[in-house]
Amino acid sequence: MRKFFKQYIPYYKNYKLEFFYAAIGIVLVASATAGTAYAIQPLLDDIFIKKDAQMLYIMPIFVIILYTAKGFGSYIQAYFISFIGQDITRIVRDKLFSHILTLDMDFFQKIHGGELVSRIVNDINRIQRAISNNLAEIIRESLTIVGLVGLVIYHSPELAFYGLIVLPLAIYPLSRLAKRMKKLSFKSQESNSDITSSLNESFNNIEIIKANSTEKVEVTKFSVHNMLFFKYNMKAVKTNQLTSPLMEVIGAFAFAAVIIVGGSKVISGELTTGEFSSFIAALFMLYTPIKKISNLYNGMQDAIAANERINDMFSKKPSIISGDIKEIGDIKEIHFKNVELKYGDFVALKNINLDAKKGETIALVGDSGGGKSSLINLIVRFYDTTNGEILINNNSVKDLDLKSLRENISIVTQRVYIFNDTIAANIAYGYEIDEIKVIEVLKQAHAYDFVMQMKKGIHTILDEFGTNLSGGQRQRIAIARALYKNPKILILDEATSALDNKSESIISEVINEVSRDKITFIIAHRLSTIKNASKIAVFKSGEIVSIGTEQELKSNCEEYQRLSSSANIWWYLDKIFNFLKRINFD
Repeated sequence: MRKFFKQYIPYYKNYKLEFFYAAIGIVLVASATAGTAYAIQPLLDDIFIKKDAQMLYIMPIFVIILYTAKGFGSYIQAYFISFIGQDITRIVRDKLFSHILTLDMDFFQKIHGGELVSRIVNDINRIQRAISNNLAEIIRESLTIVGLVGLVIYHSPELAFYGLIVLPLAIYPLSRLAKRMKKLSFKSQESNSDITSSLNESFNNIEIIKANSTEKVEVTKFSVHNMLFFKYNMKAVKTNQLTSPLMEVIGAFAFAAVIIVGGSKVISGELTTGEFSSFIAALFMLYTPIKKISNLYNGMQDAIAANERINDMFSKKPSIISGDIKEIGDIKEIHFKNVELKYGDFVALKNINLDAKKGETIALVGDSGGGKSSLINLIVRFYDTTNGEILINNNSVKDLDLKSLRENISIVTQRVYIFNDTIAANIAYGYEIDEIKVIEVLKQAHAYDFVMQMKKGIHTILDEFGTNLSGGQRQRIAIARALYKNPKILILDEATSALDNKSESIISEVINEVSRDKITFIIAHRLSTIKNASKIAVFKSGEIVSIGTEQELKSNCEEYQRLSSSANIWWYLDKIFNFLKRINFD
């Protein structure tokens, strides 16, 4: 626990004034609690036994002051401590999210999105309770214990010995319970992450779930995670609740000893009834904060487990390190020299040699898994080469500033990412919105007409994932976004896959127009898309087997001839399908 709070001490230093106010509240609550126990002595001795009429009017005022101080103290303590805790967790959550976004694509491929959401939201919420509420309560209850212990010793050191001697006996079993709580909390949080991941997966794939009527399958999968979460939570509750009966049993022995010894002292006249009653009240009150601290200590294990999970995230470092060259300038050429890429033991690319110059359109063709997307990933530096190098204007891509590099690249993939925001904001994503420029690129992407048919035009808010658009419309928005950036390198990875033949033909013309002052890479299964490419690189099993124009490859490359034949078959099937659709419609 000491290690936990040590980690957050630097944050606490920024809240000196808030801590001062909170400390006043804590002291007021602790003092008022001890004062309430002390008030029992004059209440019994002076009013009920000595019949002191003056005290009859003084004591009610004293009690009102005590409880007013306690109420006010509780309020300012709760408010300022909550402010500190909420603000610290806000900062930590920002830092964690920022850190996660710096990690490599490889990291995001290996960990579920739901797991990350759980770390950022659920785990940090658990920490928030610890660094604000739990901490304040521990301090307050500790001060209350000090005050009450002082009071019982003041009344009778001997009785205090009998009342407090049993407390050390509770340390060992309580520490054992705390260790078990930490293990259960960790498992509970892992299980909670599984629930979040399961939910994200189901909601993100709702179309295929509905299409296959697999709702019950998903509910069954979710129920397994949910039941496991329930079991861990119940084990944690069972462990945590053992604290109370343990303290009750230990306290019972202490009270029995105090009654025997203290009762005999009252009978002998060594103690007054008021003193003994005040002692008993203080002792009763003393066990309450002790039990609370025990419960809080167990609760802290939950926060410690959550903190370990968060520190695990912070410990991960990106392997893609930014270079120092920020001024890239005009990109005139890209060279791939003996490039090799491995994912673990799998060789994705080997012996890749390829040149691309400004104004050229480089088409990458081949079967799925042939290495085309892997090559694209290297340009954007989602991954780094295992061997060989990529040169941009004779500078290694690894020497370039990562942000500057990616600002010069636009990429459009088959999977289009649409944000729950306006069309204008989606197109200008990451840049200031220039409405004239937005309209210009919409026209270039042949998306202007359908956008203007919407009620609010470019200010229309798109649903999450762009569900209020067709697949072809989403891809045109993505192409418009790529053009808005005015990149020096344009990458189109199956960017026209969701378009019909007419739209594809139009977009192909757009690509030809905008590619004149850029280096353009196109991955396409539809070979009609790349007929005007400057050169075509044919991939097979991670290697480039041939490079040339369409005519050259049709003459001397068997692999391209095979791909071309397959593409023609699919083209005829597509024509037949569209013809049948028209007949049906008519």
